[in-house]
Amino acid sequence: MAGRKRAAPGAARSTRSTRTTCASSSREAVPEVYRQMLSDAEVRPNVTVESPGRPAKRRKPGEKRKPAHPPKPSAPVPQSSRTTESDEEEEEDIEFEDVGLPIPTIQTIMRDTDEEQDDDEDDELEFENINFSLTESKAAQVDNEPKEIQLDLTARANATPRRIADKRKPVNKIEKDRRVEIHKTHLLCLLSHVARRNRWCNDAQVQRTMKKLLTNKMLTYLKPGSNLSQFGQTNSLKEGLSQLEEVFTTEYTITERGMRRALWADSEEQLKNYQPPDDAETSIQRSDFREAAESLKGSRDVGAQLYCALLRSAGIEARLVCSLQPLSFAAGGPFMSKVPRSKKYPSAEERLARQPKYDSSFESPGINKNVPVPSALRRLGHPNATAWNFSSMATASTPRPVQETTKKIRECPFPIYWVEVLDKAHQKWQPVDPLVTHSFWKPKMLEPPANERDNCMRYVVGFEADGSAVDVTRRYAKAYNAKTRKMRIESVAGNGDRWWRKALKAYSRGYTTDMDQIESNELAAAEAREPMPRNVADFKDHPIYALERHLRRNEVLVPGAHAAGTVGAGSKGPLERIYRRKDVRVARTREKWYRMGREVPGDEIPVKFLPKPTKKQMDAFGDEGDADEGGEVGTPIFTIEQTKLYEPPPVVNGVIPKNRFRNLDVYVPSMVPKGGAYVADDLATHAAHVLGIDYAPALTGFQFRGRKGTAVLYGAVVAAEHEEAVRAVIGGLRDVEADMERERRTREVLQMWKRFLMNLRVRQRIWAGVEEGGEDEMDQDEVEKIAEEEACKAEEHAEESEAEGRIHRRRRR
Repeated sequence: MAGRKRAAPGAARSTRSTRTTCASSSREAVPEVYRQMLSDAEVRPNVTVESPGRPAKRRKPGEKRKPAHPPKPSAPVPQSSRTTESDEEEEEDIEFEDVGLPIPTIQTIMRDTDEEQDDDEDDELEFENINFSLTESKAAQVDNEPKEIQLDLTARANATPRRIADKRKPVNKIEKDRRVEIHKTHLLCLLSHVARRNRWCNDAQVQRTMKKLLTNKMLTYLKPGSNLSQFGQTNSLKEGLSQLEEVFTTEYTITERGMRRALWADSEEQLKNYQPPDDAETSIQRSDFREAAESLKGSRDVGAQLYCALLRSAGIEARLVCSLQPLSFAAGGPFMSKVPRSKKYPSAEERLARQPKYDSSFESPGINKNVPVPSALRRLGHPNATAWNFSSMATASTPRPVQETTKKIRECPFPIYWVEVLDKAHQKWQPVDPLVTHSFWKPKMLEPPANERDNCMRYVVGFEADGSAVDVTRRYAKAYNAKTRKMRIESVAGNGDRWWRKALKAYSRGYTTDMDQIESNELAAAEAREPMPRNVADFKDHPIYALERHLRRNEVLVPGAHAAGTVGAGSKGPLERIYRRKDVRVARTREKWYRMGREVPGDEIPVKFLPKPTKKQMDAFGDEGDADEGGEVGTPIFTIEQTKLYEPPPVVNGVIPKNRFRNLDVYVPSMVPKGGAYVADDLATHAAHVLGIDYAPALTGFQFRGRKGTAVLYGAVVAAEHEEAVRAVIGGLRDVEADMERERRTREVLQMWKRFLMNLRVRQRIWAGVEEGGEDEMDQDEVEKIAEEEACKAEEHAEESEAEGRIHRRRRR
């Protein structure tokens, strides 16, 4: 078989030139329409038409595109290389046009905050428009080297700002602690404010002014006689309150805005630019409150306070009740975010500006001028009414005065202040709200919904006439345990419940009456009657019920716990068992039980091994401050039923058992060894050392700073027979310290008096021979010089006196 004949180099060049000629001739055959399209696409017009004989060969993956104008070699190419190149071109027999790539334009990407980077970047990023126009001169400069694309983060600022979702950083432990402190401070301020308003309700001048609204008939109903039955007395009281409400609501006018819910500011700038509303309440002094009683005008909060004063003036036991609105300490608390107004509902200023200014020639729309309008006389209905002439009467009539329209106050449809009246027949406090809900004996009507922005019921406190206060939130909250309690300070881990009781103790009566005990039992029964929550979220931290999904890492169910019901997350969610909170136990590690004075026997099986904590659980354990509960994964934990009281080794022959650190663990009083005594005093170890008896410093705990704990040693453990002697020595050491302190103070006082007398002697010697009035004439430099000389003499004399005193004391010894 004959081999393929290799083409000569000249033939290859000839073929290439022939192809170029064909391409140039076929370029003229391209229609003008396609040329225009190529021109619009900014593509070079020298299009090479491929030979119709062969299909276009695809470029191999990874093969580089040939440049449009390759640089000329500086050295001549050898004949062998040209031959090889011609062979490759003959095998491919195809030429592609080299179209220049556009020069990359600078792109702009701007990131506003770190939080936005976590979102979907495809939706948030905006790019600058890229110009793909490229001239022939620029296309000739493009080579095979890759170009680096640089990002310019400045064009985003010049672009049109897009609306970004209002996302805030999660509240960490430090911020939450700060919010809790602010919440407590705000609560104390609000309690003081309500207590002050309660004292104003007892003002004699205010009560005399408000008593004018009462009639004898009202007083008869408000003070029913004892001859009536229990139902009759209550019904009479209701009738009197109903009549009083009609009179009070008719006479009182709301002209100001009352208290609203406190909200957090988004930033400090928003707080600086905040301006209180123009219609805010102005009764800030007792004199303003008296003026409001005279004029019967003000906010609805002042109206409730005046209504309380009115009832007290009639001799009725009435409470001033307020729903406190402190700043929330929760992470999802409402903020003072500005609600954007839509174009469909413009602002009040815009609506006022859009209204046309009509003159006296204004004609009502809808009335046709060509149609005769019947006169007022014709419209009277009488056939001869048009014969009467009312011109004289119309002329003599005076124009009607224009009534002043009061500005409408928009507030929450639920009150902040109201009144509680004591129903003596049933020994029960009943709510009365004359201005907002116009209801009485209906406590469940006063709680606002959860989506109400200006009013949130968390703390409802009632103040009696003697200034005592009581928390009556459970009477009005429909879901106190499920929802309301989570927004109160009691839900904060630690001493939140104790802090709230201590805050109300400042307004306590000092003793408990029979009515207080009856009310306490009533509120406890109302809390117990609260139904089971209906959704899963309300079971979290519920004081009565619990779900297994909400148990913490160190919480377990007792063996054999029975379910109290089931609940499902939605209509399609699986049913979960509901357990009672009393069936939940807290499990701890061996070290934690030891620090609580209990020990775990070696044969006990752990109820649980600590799993890996979630982020929410880490925050919860951080709030509790219990470092042991967030230990390593896989640590065994035990319940209190698996532990027993720790019994340390006893004291034998006055020898105190010690650990390897030469001290004794006394975390709780039960850890004191039998036959020993714990002396809680700083001088206990010193006293035991003075007596020469055996003792052990007491380790009472650890002080944590960061993640490291330092042992706290306080007091000492000695034998029981040496306790009295140690305490006597401690008393002697205290006396010695007191004597040393007294001697030190005496020495300091004597030195002070010595210096004072020395200065007096120096002054006396300086001005001994100077007449009166000569002190002003004497030169100051001369006075200072004399003073220095006299001071030196006095010091030398004092040193000599001290030396003589020491010699005299030595001789006496």
